[in-house]
Amino acid sequence: MPILIVDDYKTMLRIIRNLLKQLGFDNVDEATDGSTALARLREKNYGLVISDWNMEPMTGLQLLREVRSDAKLKHIPFVMVTAESKTENVIAAKEAGVTNYIVKPFNAETLKQKLVAVFGNF
Repeated sequence: MPILIVDDYKTMLRIIRNLLKQLGFDNVDEATDGSTALARLREKNYGLVISDWNMEPMTGLQLLREVRSDAKLKHIPFVMVTAESKTENVIAAKEAGVTNYIVKPFNAETLKQKLVAVFGNF
């Protein structure tokens, strides 16, 4: 199952990729902004999107809304990653259809718990 990780910060992409690898996920693609991510999502079938919230020019929330409004993409589980745990952000993400939400910093165990919540045991 290919996974798309989206973050404008290269170091965070590397960290998430390494955490996923620890959990046994090797089929990982990257995008550094929402527009690129959307193009990738339309080119290839992904089983999961893990996206940062704070990006330019398209935020993770905007990307989520685009994914949820596209009939071919709306079924894809979408996990939002953010440094902010503000209630209004969590509510906005839930209203937009987020599958799960991770607050930075996080480790492999936290990521695993979130993915188990999405997929069940893997």
